[in-house]
Amino acid sequence: MNGATPPVSFDFATWVAMFQEFSALSPAQGEAYFMRACTLCANSCSNPMYGDGNLPALLYLLTSHYAWLSCPKDANGNPAATGTPASPLVGRISSAQEGSVNVQTELEMGDDTGALQSFLSQTKYGLEYWASISQYRTATYLANPTRVVLGVLPGLWNAGGFFRRGL
Repeated sequence: MNGATPPVSFDFATWVAMFQEFSALSPAQGEAYFMRACTLCANSCSNPMYGDGNLPALLYLLTSHYAWLSCPKDANGNPAATGTPASPLVGRISSAQEGSVNVQTELEMGDDTGALQSFLSQTKYGLEYWASISQYRTATYLANPTRVVLGVLPGLWNAGGFFRRGL
């Protein structure tokens, strides 16, 4: 961000108010997950989500996505400041067996959009983020405007003045 102050600062109390399941985490853990979220979604004034006023909520959704994937879990599988490390499994569970516990996962990659969607579909927070940014994933073509100098088309103007015939 070239030394500029980011428009959204992480506020642990606000994040926990929005996502109470992370209340057992420490503010330092929340800040670390927020920093990771900012690598995926630019925390800058030039982000169109900032102009719409949606950037704070979307960054907190991504923070929750990273927190759920990475934070330690207690004995009940809930987020905790300490506990069992996060699961090393990556992707969607494609099959599972209970006897002798067998789990298989898959993560379809493909193009950049497919890879991002696969990554975000691992948690409910990621899926909500993916659905929320659909309006920003649609490209809008803005044509380069035609420049008109003093009401004359550009091809009839040069540095010395108008093109003149016979003078």
